[in-house]
Amino acid sequence: MNPTNRALIIGATSAIAESCCRKLIGEGASLVCIGRDANKLESLKQDLLVRATGEQQVHCITADLTDTEAHHALLQEAHTLLPDIDSVLIAHGSLPDQKACEQSYNETAKQININALSVISLLTELANDFEKKGKGVIAVITSVAGDRGRQSNYVYGAAKGMVSTFLQGLRNRLSKSAVSVVDIKPGFVDTPMTASFDKSGPLWAQPEQVAEGIIQAMKKGKDEVYLLWFWRWIMLIIKLIPERIFKKLSL
Repeated sequence: MNPTNRALIIGATSAIAESCCRKLIGEGASLVCIGRDANKLESLKQDLLVRATGEQQVHCITADLTDTEAHHALLQEAHTLLPDIDSVLIAHGSLPDQKACEQSYNETAKQININALSVISLLTELANDFEKKGKGVIAVITSVAGDRGRQSNYVYGAAKGMVSTFLQGLRNRLSKSAVSVVDIKPGFVDTPMTASFDKSGPLWAQPEQVAEGIIQAMKKGKDEVYLLWFWRWIMLIIKLIPERIFKKLSL
């Protein structure tokens, strides 16, 4: 089992990440939380401190995670605040307007940068650090959308698919150093990011349910986990549909 006693949460103010933070604090962990909104971070910090014991530490860093040039210094600051970090969860991202992306390469590039390139930059720094230590777990929230391009969200799916492929190679590399690399693939989750969606169907999960699955996957060093579990089989079916049929579907 991987320890998650000293965790770094990147994109900590997302609904899923907040639930992960609360669960980790409840288990006695110390945290460094990174996010772009100082007010939300402060609110999260105060909530976590109420739940923590005197021995636990909670640190927060405000940062623009799309500024890849600042990533090295950002992670150095995190390690200074909480030495011997044993686990990392990367949870930041955005859900783009597909139609806007279709009309503008600049918007597409912006969304690819947020959802893929900034994540890959952080992973590059983190991988080198964990490889030297020879232990630990790195987890990233991607999406089931990355499993196959669909007309409704292919820019988002392309970004998430890029990260998943990067994680596969990174996992292969770091397995020799006993470092776990976990790809977290949520389906539909009831969060502010999906506020405009119709949530009347049975496939929707709550952030707390997904957070439980994430922490367990990190501890067990899973390679890839779909949350909730049934998305693995839904996406398997979608991936198996022949292209000549798939391109006629409105998905």
